[in-house]
Amino acid sequence: MSRLNDLHGGADSTGLDAALAAMAAVVGAANVLADGATRERYARSTAARPVHPLALVRPANADEVAQLVKIAAGAGVAVYPISTGKNWGYGDACAVGAGQVILDLSRMNRIIHVDPELAYAVIEPGVTQRQLSDHLLQRGYPLWADCTGAGPDTSYIGNIMERGFGHSPYGNRLQHVAGMQVVLASGELLETGFGHYRQARAAHLFPYGVGPFLDGLFTQSNMGIVTRLGIWLMPQAECVNHFLCSVPAHADIADVVDALRPLRLDGTLRSILHIGNDMRVFSGSGAFPRAAVPQGARLPEALRQQMRAKGGVGAWTVSGALYGSHAQVAAARAAVRRALRGTKGRTRFVSERSLRAGAFAARLLGNTEAGKRLRTRVALGESLFAMNRGVPDGRFLSGAYWRRRGGVPVTFPVQANPAQDNCGLLWVSPVLPLRGADMLAVHELARASFDKYGFDLFATFSMINERALGGVLTVAYDKDDPDEAARARACHDEVFATMFEAGYIPYRVGNHAMGRLDPQGDSYWRTVGAIKAALDPAGILAPGRYQPDVAPGLI
Repeated sequence: MSRLNDLHGGADSTGLDAALAAMAAVVGAANVLADGATRERYARSTAARPVHPLALVRPANADEVAQLVKIAAGAGVAVYPISTGKNWGYGDACAVGAGQVILDLSRMNRIIHVDPELAYAVIEPGVTQRQLSDHLLQRGYPLWADCTGAGPDTSYIGNIMERGFGHSPYGNRLQHVAGMQVVLASGELLETGFGHYRQARAAHLFPYGVGPFLDGLFTQSNMGIVTRLGIWLMPQAECVNHFLCSVPAHADIADVVDALRPLRLDGTLRSILHIGNDMRVFSGSGAFPRAAVPQGARLPEALRQQMRAKGGVGAWTVSGALYGSHAQVAAARAAVRRALRGTKGRTRFVSERSLRAGAFAARLLGNTEAGKRLRTRVALGESLFAMNRGVPDGRFLSGAYWRRRGGVPVTFPVQANPAQDNCGLLWVSPVLPLRGADMLAVHELARASFDKYGFDLFATFSMINERALGGVLTVAYDKDDPDEAARARACHDEVFATMFEAGYIPYRVGNHAMGRLDPQGDSYWRTVGAIKAALDPAGILAPGRYQPDVAPGLI
C-alpha cells in the first residue's frame, strides 16, 4: 500500500477490529480502548476543534511500539503517538486528522539511568517534569532539570519533540539532548548518534555521532516515534537570584530589550529571559472579571489601567534568573543594573533571603492591601525559584483559564488540564530578531487583529537564544460561546498569516495550522516529503503532522 486510503486510516471496520484485536494481543486488552467516552476524552482540545480518534492504545515499551506499528502498516491504519497528551494550545492529545489510532506512550515512564557525574538522564516519553524532579531530589543528586511553565504532569520528550523551551541555562532543550531511540514505520529500532554502536561509551554525551546527524528529523515531524533519549542535566548552582524588571509604558520596552541583548550575547545572562505584557500578569493571578465586564471578551482600557495600578504592574515585565557562584551572581546583578540604567525599566532582584523577609513582612501586614500584594509577590517569587531549580509549578497554567466560565477550578493547580477543563486557548508563536524594534513591530501587527476581533492580546517574548526572540501570542476565549470561539479562530488565522507575510515565521504550530506551512510550495517541504516517503511509504505515522501536503485534506 503506497498511501493510506484517503489518509483517514484506510481500513474498513472489519479491518480495524482485526487490527485492534491484534494490538490487544500485544499490549493487553485493558490497554486498547475504543469506547465512546475514551474517544471523546481524547478529542477535547483548547482549540475547539475536536478530532476523534478511532481508538486508544497504550504500549509499555519500545518493542510493543514496534509491534503495533507493524500491525498498523499491515492493516492500513494510521497511528498518532502522544507522550502524555498535554500539548495545550497547539493540539493537546488530538491527532491532526480524524481516523487515527492514538498511541498513548504515558505508560512508558521509566527513568532508565541517571549519571550524577556526567549530569545526564536517559528517559522514556511518559516521564514528566514532576517525576524527574522528584527522582533527582529523592536521591540527593546535585542536579537540576530544565523546567517549563506547562505544569508538573507534562512530558519532557513530548516538549522536546515540539522543540519547546524552558527557563534555565538549559532552556533551549533540544540543544541538551543526545542519543535517541526511534521506532520507524517499518518497526525497526533506530539508535541515533553513537547509540547504534553497541560498544559506544558516549552515546548520551556527544549528540552528533559520526555520519549524518539524524536527530532533528524526528522533531516536529512524523518520521518516527521517539521512545527514549538522553537529556542533559544542570549541575546545581551555588547561588540563584531572580530578577524582575517592570517597564511602565509600552513603547519603553524596546530600549530594555536592546540593553539586555549584549548581556545575553556575552553570556552574562545564561538563562532564557521572558518578557510578558500586563495581560500575562493579570491572567496569572485570576480570571476575566465577568462581573465588571459582562459583555465582550476585552478589558476596558480604564479597568486595565486600574488593575495595573492596584497590582503594581507595568505595561511589560521582564523575568530572568542569574546562576553561578555568589561572586558570579553579584557581578551579573551589577551588569544588569548598569545595562538598564539608561532605560525606564525598574529592576528588583529576588533571593531566597529576600523572599523570607518578604514573607515575614506580609504576615505583619496581615490582610491589608499592602499585605495581600506582598503575599502575591512572595508566592510568585517562590514559584519562580522552584522552576529555576527544575521543580515544576502548575500555577503558571492559570492563564489558560482566563476566559473559562467558572474561572480557575478550586482544586487548581492540582492535576490542572486546560483541555479537559474546557479552556479556550490558541497560540501563534513567531520567531523574530532579538531587537526591540522587531518586538514592537510584531506586537503592533498582532494588536490590529486582536482589536478587530475583540480580544485582549496576551503577549510573551522569550530570549530563546542569544540572537532571537520567541513570541507566544495568545488568544484566550470562551469555548462555551460559539460566536467567540469562531472569532478566536479567525483572529488566530489572521495573525498567523500576517506574521508569515511579514517574515516572522512561527517556531511551532498547532494541529489546526499545519496545512498552512507551505504557502510557496518550496523545495524544503518537497525534500521533507521525499524523506517521509522513503521512511514511511504507507503514510501510517501521524499523517498531517508537520506535513502540509497532507494536512489540508484533514482539516
